[in-house]
Amino acid sequence: MIKNIRLILALWISLCMTTAYGQQFENFFCDSTLRLDYVFAGNAQEQRIYVDELNLMPGWYGKRHRLGEVPVAGNGQVTVRSHATGEVIYRNSFSTLFQEWLAYDEAKTTEKSFQNVFLVPMPRDTVDVTIQLYNYRREVMASMTHQVSPTDILIRRQGFEQVTPYVTLQRAKDPTRCIHIAYLAEGYQEQEMEVFLDDVRTAMDALFSHEPFRSLRDRFEVIAVKSPSVDSGTSIPREGVWKNTALHSHFDTFYSNRYLTTLHLKDLHNWLAGTPYEHIIVLVNTDQYGGGGILNSYNLSMAHHPKFRPVVVHEFGHSFAGLGDEYAYEAEQIPMYPHDVEPWEQNLTTLVDFESKWKDMTDGKRVGLYEGAGYNLKGVYRASEDCRMRTNENPEFCPVCDRALRRLIDFYTAW
Repeated sequence: MIKNIRLILALWISLCMTTAYGQQFENFFCDSTLRLDYVFAGNAQEQRIYVDELNLMPGWYGKRHRLGEVPVAGNGQVTVRSHATGEVIYRNSFSTLFQEWLAYDEAKTTEKSFQNVFLVPMPRDTVDVTIQLYNYRREVMASMTHQVSPTDILIRRQGFEQVTPYVTLQRAKDPTRCIHIAYLAEGYQEQEMEVFLDDVRTAMDALFSHEPFRSLRDRFEVIAVKSPSVDSGTSIPREGVWKNTALHSHFDTFYSNRYLTTLHLKDLHNWLAGTPYEHIIVLVNTDQYGGGGILNSYNLSMAHHPKFRPVVVHEFGHSFAGLGDEYAYEAEQIPMYPHDVEPWEQNLTTLVDFESKWKDMTDGKRVGLYEGAGYNLKGVYRASEDCRMRTNENPEFCPVCDRALRRLIDFYTAW
């Protein structure tokens, strides 16, 4: 009898918590997406944030619980507050190419602007949206707050008509508690879309062959969005090759040969408007080696190089979970990790606050402290000798990265 009463009580508490989460979302938001377009501009000395456009898109495919929490801090955050009460009703974290560029010498003498796009659930009432950018010392370097009214007639409608064709390749066990991944075609002409779909299946097989994605596969819903390009391939500036493609991607980002990115984030989200998406993986139709991944922005990888499988998984580690690079450069050390500040990335430490990282996992065998990570030969440490976030040759994520990934997947899907 006592056992039955405990079971009934547990079920009742679970139901109440689920209802409370649902009511919280429904009290503040509609089942649609507010797309916030910004321009980040400036140089190493001064940074500015500008509102570009506001867009309404059908459906909301992000989190519906723990709305005011962020699982990782990121290099910036978007915060939505009720205008009437000041209560935080939604928050998310991100990183950007703009902030990364600020670490390079070019930013010391040149001013540039970068497009950035963030997705939040569409509010029912007027809200105040705050965007904050952090420097590498975790200090606010730029902040801007603006008001959004859901009745604003200048909020553009996107994705209600002429939605880019897409194919659903995997259904989640519970579509109300899942993580939505959209693969997007870049540099594939209309007649190459079957090649793109084959490449997506290869990327999916690579991702779900790794733990923890393999054992938690049923928590992911996956689509492939068939965005056609005029030209096949991608731009390679160092060779004087410029292609007309869906996202205008190119190698040589920040003059690094293998850094393959797109700066056209508005185009990226225009292609995706009206599709069920949150996390984005862009596949590029090229056999040149390269890629890039930015937290809660996108992962972009070459599709026809022999290292495609490990690279697309590595870059998803960046874009999905904010995992840091665990390698270091001999010739160039990028100053992204001051040695007296603890990195927010869960797989890097400067030992300033090692307690918050993997000290509890240290066993002297698979998990320990290995100097050389975060592009620094000295002062920044990783947890294992090798890992998917370090080399393409290692077949798996290290235990620390595995735990970070599991925690993030639980954050999004385990209520």
